[in-house]
Amino acid sequence: MMADRADIQALTEMRLEYIKADMGIGIQDEVSMKEKIPLYFERHLDRDIFAFIAKDEGIMVATALLLIIEKPSNPHFINGKVGNVLSVYTLESYRHQGISTKLIQEIILFSKEKELDFIELSATEEGHLLYKKLGFEEYQTPYVPMRFSL
Repeated sequence: MMADRADIQALTEMRLEYIKADMGIGIQDEVSMKEKIPLYFERHLDRDIFAFIAKDEGIMVATALLLIIEKPSNPHFINGKVGNVLSVYTLESYRHQGISTKLIQEIILFSKEKELDFIELSATEEGHLLYKKLGFEEYQTPYVPMRFSL
């Protein structure tokens, strides 16, 4: 199922839980992100970020985000649209039940409908096998990833 604006608060909480589990978070950062994340979802949800969710008795238990990025066409992305999968997270008591697999399968189908050229993600060690089973492939690039922090 896909989230809508009524789910923004729960999406925010799940995003924070994902960040805590993946990289840790300080109190100051958590307070700041609690303000900024809902504003992001208000501006972008169902425009260029799509939230795939699972609920149990109305409570959000898993999320997977798809960010669609549109670029000028080139031989690697003829349609000019690619997807980046983010924040795949399932509450601990719901893990190993196939929920994340189902969410990623929904993202794959949605991406095909939207005519994306590819979807990519950065896999954790825990999620690596799941993505391989679903057909994701590791790739080499002649480019060196770089970043300029502001």
